[in-house]
Amino acid sequence: MSADVQTCCCCKKKGACVGCNVRSCRKMFHFPCGRKHGFISQFSGLFPSYCPDHSPSQSLCVSSDLSLPQSCSVCLDSIDPVLSYSVLKCPSCHASWFHRDCVQRQAHSAGLFFFRCTLCNNKDGFQEEMLRMGIYIPERDASWELEANAYSELLEVYTRCDALACLCNDGRTHSAKSGWFEVIRCRLCGSTGTHRKCSGLKVDTSDWACCDCTQATDGKASLVTSPQGGQRRSLLSKRRLSPIVSSISCKRPVSCGGSGSPEEILQALGPQLRPLSVQVEVDGDQALSAGLDLVRRADFDPTCSLSVRFKDDQQTTFPSSLQGSDTARQYFLKLLVQQIQDSVVFEGPDGSKNMALDSQALRDDLYFDVGCLLALSLVHGGPPVGFFSRALYQCLFNYPPNRPLAVTHMTPDTHLTRRVSRIAEAESLDDLKRVVAESREYLELAGCDRPISGLEEREALVEDLVSFTMITRMQLPLQRFREGLQTLGVFDQVQLFPSMFCSVFCEAANRLSAQTVAQIFTVNFSEQEDRLSKETPVVSFWRHFLLECEVGRSSISLQDLLRFSTGAEELPAVSLLPAPSVSFLHPEEAGGGEREAASARRDEGLFPQSVPASKHLLLPVCSSYRAFKSSMEQAVSHRVHLLPSGS
Repeated sequence: MSADVQTCCCCKKKGACVGCNVRSCRKMFHFPCGRKHGFISQFSGLFPSYCPDHSPSQSLCVSSDLSLPQSCSVCLDSIDPVLSYSVLKCPSCHASWFHRDCVQRQAHSAGLFFFRCTLCNNKDGFQEEMLRMGIYIPERDASWELEANAYSELLEVYTRCDALACLCNDGRTHSAKSGWFEVIRCRLCGSTGTHRKCSGLKVDTSDWACCDCTQATDGKASLVTSPQGGQRRSLLSKRRLSPIVSSISCKRPVSCGGSGSPEEILQALGPQLRPLSVQVEVDGDQALSAGLDLVRRADFDPTCSLSVRFKDDQQTTFPSSLQGSDTARQYFLKLLVQQIQDSVVFEGPDGSKNMALDSQALRDDLYFDVGCLLALSLVHGGPPVGFFSRALYQCLFNYPPNRPLAVTHMTPDTHLTRRVSRIAEAESLDDLKRVVAESREYLELAGCDRPISGLEEREALVEDLVSFTMITRMQLPLQRFREGLQTLGVFDQVQLFPSMFCSVFCEAANRLSAQTVAQIFTVNFSEQEDRLSKETPVVSFWRHFLLECEVGRSSISLQDLLRFSTGAEELPAVSLLPAPSVSFLHPEEAGGGEREAASARRDEGLFPQSVPASKHLLLPVCSSYRAFKSSMEQAVSHRVHLLPSGS
């Protein structure tokens, strides 16, 4: 190799040993010189290097919001969000920016097993991108894991007597192995201790709680096992309690396969539910009252399955044969969501509700209870919520993030909305001052009573009033509602995936279609060839029948067919479990001499059968579509007229 090829293109000295991986590029450099001048060397594969002209680059996500101040996610210093050699970003969340030197130091410290994005916690995609951009990740454990006795303090226990008067002659820090002067720790917090003698306990007492924990639990140790243990408490007392949460790590995304849809995420919360059931008695159609009685029980456990029974004087609300079944539970949850929408907690037009401020609901802590019931409904197989306004969803989950609310987001035809609208519609400075003077009391309450010197101040004033009306004055209801939604970990999962769950809370359930129903049913064919040949045309009959149900050419609807097969009138927010399936009902085989007569009668008396508990449907094997349709309509019509209608 000639001498000029071995010359470093950076320092112009001899001995360059690294070249650009692009064959047409002739640049050579010393490795230290390349690091100083923006050359990228990848520490994986064949360890290629690239000059600045051919180096790999990152792309900027279209949805990235660069209007807010950006900071390095490692050192927290300000950073210009302009991709370059010295500025990198996370490929997953597109919101975490890094100085190259900072992320390289993080990689050295964390090692291969702990190196991940500091914001979204992504590991695989983040490491792959950082290796591509020339970050060296050592294949070893994290530096903090290699320190000798790094976690020795975790083995220490609290051994000090905190009683007002310590009776031990050896001092408060003395703890015997047993007896009167053994220090026992608070069973709830573990950070307070006492000698048995100093607190007047028995010599064998090992179960003790400190004063602070006793006050926080109203003197009941049931806080350890039941967040709502004890009698119903006042709002002030309940605010000190931890909300009912999932037993899993709710702050992390649940593990679910497939596309990670809301249905799959809610289904992944299902394993928390236990076979042990709790009885729910519904008087007539008063589902909300029954739900409130359920969550206000002293022994309420959200992980128990729901066994629902409807009752009234005439016993006509629900057939006795379906009491306690999945059909009864789904009907109860559908009524529950409908009645929550019409409760005093919400206001506004149907399908686009905002949260209402009601003093009695605050005193009764109804916001917490309603949030708890909606979370229960989603996980236990109820329908999508579907009635939130986009503004309410934004107030609860900040999605879309940091977008200011407008007058159009407020509840129509209310006193406060009309006041703010008049200010927003003022066309001159005099009109604006006049409207502001008429609303002086409201502006003082909102903290917006300020002198107006120009019409251009109108927009800022309106924005402040809308924010006060929908967020500031609603802080306590919104917070209690969020804490209710924490039940079974629902709120945390929605907060992690707000864009996915927006349709669950803000959009009405899609109308059933023939394609949707066909997709949710798995067809199980027989293994025998003679039976398979008869079942294949029945599948075509089934799909054509679904299309006729959808367009109204049948006496039954797709909802009727779904109720007949699964017990559900509409698809729940969580996937149907078990997964619906279809198999076939064959006529009895006749002997040789009777085969022709049996063939003529094979379509008579053969009707579909269903097992709603297992979501299994048996289709009759008929010789013609006309016979198949007649059989389906007769059986389904006879069954569904016994069920109550949710309309």
